Amino acid sequence: MARTKALDYEVKRGAILREAARLFAEVGYDRSSMSQLAEVCGVSKALLYHYYSGKDALLYDVIGAHLKELCLSVEAADRPDAPPEERLHLLIAALLEAYRESDHEHKVQINEMKHLPRDEQEALKDLERRLVARFAAAVTGINPRLEARLIKPVTMSLFGMLNWHYMWFRPEGEVDREEYARIASRLIIDGARGLS
Repeated sequence: MARTKALDYEVKRGAILREAARLFAEVGYDRSSMSQLAEVCGVSKALLYHYYSGKDALLYDVIGAHLKELCLSVEAADRPDAPPEERLHLLIAALLEAYRESDHEHKVQINEMKHLPRDEQEALKDLERRLVARFAAAVTGINPRLEARLIKPVTMSLFGMLNWHYMWFRPEGEVDREEYARIASRLIIDGARGLS
C-alpha cells in the first residue's frame, strides 16, 4: 500500500526549500551536506530523505520553484495590448516584486545551477528562456524598427540591471522597488529607441 502524504507535506517541503536556498547561498552547494541541510531545516536526516532523495534533487527544486514563480508572476502581470512603455514597466515591476524575499534563491540560480546534470540544467534554462522571451517581445514593442540582432543584447542588458540588483538594493534605501522599476524602464526605453 502506498504511503499517503501528510496534510502539511507541501508546507514542510516549502520550508525545506527556503532553508536549503539559504544554506546553498551562504555556504555554497559544494560545501553543503545533507546533515547540514537537516540541521538548518530542523528535521532529522531521515525525514529530509523522505522529501528529497539527495542534495542534487533539492538544488533542482530550489532553482525550479524560483524560476516557475518568476515566470508565473511576470506572465500574470503582462499586458501585450498595453502601450509598449507601460507593458515593459509592468513586466519589470512584476519581476522586481517576485525577487522580493528571494535573494537566496536568486543567488543559487545564478551560481549553483552548474552542479546539476546537463538535462536538468536544460530544463531550468527552458524556464529562463521563457522569461527572457516575454521581455524580448516587450523590448521589440518599444522599438519595432530595432534590428533583430540587437533585441537579445538589449533584453539581456535589462536582465543585467534586474538580476544583480540584490547585490546593492536595500528596502530601506533611497530608491524603492517601484522607483527602480521606473529607472530601469526609462533606461531601456530611451536606449532601445536611440538604437534606431
